[in-house]
Amino acid sequence: MATLSRIVVQDFRNIALGEISFSPNINCISGNNGEGKTNLMDAIWYLSMCKSAFSNTDKFNFRYGTDAFSLSGTYVMESGATSVFSLKVTSGGEKKLRRDDKPYPRISEHIGELPIVMVSPSDTVLVSDSGEERRKFLNAVLSQLDRQYLSDVQQYNRLLLQRNKVLKEDNPDPSLLEVFDMRMGPFASRIYQARKSFTENLAPVVAGYYSMISGQKESISISYDSDLSTGDFADVLRSRRERDLALRFTSAGVHRDDLEFSMGGYPIRKCGSQGQQKSFLVALKFAQYEIMKEGYGFPPMLLLDDVFDKLDLSRISNLLSMVAGTEFGQIFITDSNKVRLRSIVDGITSDRAYIETSGGVFTRE
Repeated sequence: MATLSRIVVQDFRNIALGEISFSPNINCISGNNGEGKTNLMDAIWYLSMCKSAFSNTDKFNFRYGTDAFSLSGTYVMESGATSVFSLKVTSGGEKKLRRDDKPYPRISEHIGELPIVMVSPSDTVLVSDSGEERRKFLNAVLSQLDRQYLSDVQQYNRLLLQRNKVLKEDNPDPSLLEVFDMRMGPFASRIYQARKSFTENLAPVVAGYYSMISGQKESISISYDSDLSTGDFADVLRSRRERDLALRFTSAGVHRDDLEFSMGGYPIRKCGSQGQQKSFLVALKFAQYEIMKEGYGFPPMLLLDDVFDKLDLSRISNLLSMVAGTEFGQIFITDSNKVRLRSIVDGITSDRAYIETSGGVFTRE
């Protein structure tokens, strides 16, 4: 597995310049709200995924008054060798990624090199917001596990953009739409099969983790909803052709897929309390972690950002006993309550690092 031994962060969010070393086991980051704990977690995520976990655009990642930020991480790889991954992003949209000072031909080739899972308060969008957030979740997981999947999504989205452009014309060419339908079909089919298989594997693992966290108090389920479950991609688009022409965009396809989260047969977003929803989301991410660990043959890095918020003590205890009792890899935990964090982690392991932050400045004890 890849473990992060050292990170250098410059002009990222509220971090002017930070150089921090980490334990290969558990790393605890404490500090008041707004001091930079989550920003450090996002910097670690960015080095793996080449984008922020919280923002769709980089304009919110530049420290105030700057027009570029840089990140550099020293990792001990699965082979035991050490590699340095560095990334520089400018306000003009330029993004340069290097491994051991050698540039990547394409940034997409890096995705999956440093497997990572994050649990954070922002995960609530997976329950409360639109299907777009749940598709992003599917894409983030599957892109790390399968580079073909990432390529398929990129190609499908490129063709979808072009198809929608044709639909917006005054007199769309039917033969041209047929060409797009034919070209998009293979990508859509592979995306559908990958998502379907992943969801089938994910659902029972989530249910198991949720049972451990909640103390078997409620039952949950996950189902995958896709237009392609009703037929071949080309047939689905053909049946929606008149509708697409009227709406002037593509109304069916894997870009409309969704996941349905239920508790006791009812949507979690409607019937679940804040604590139940938080427990479900933690279970979802731990299940993702488990599946990624099986897929890679080693555990990914795990970022637990403010996971204790809205969880009662029994659920916190269950959650941490899972971390202690399972073969996890390198873990990063943030909490504004330093005393609580110490009392929990000291009972798990002596191999840990404590890091405090104030105003974007980090100090390791």
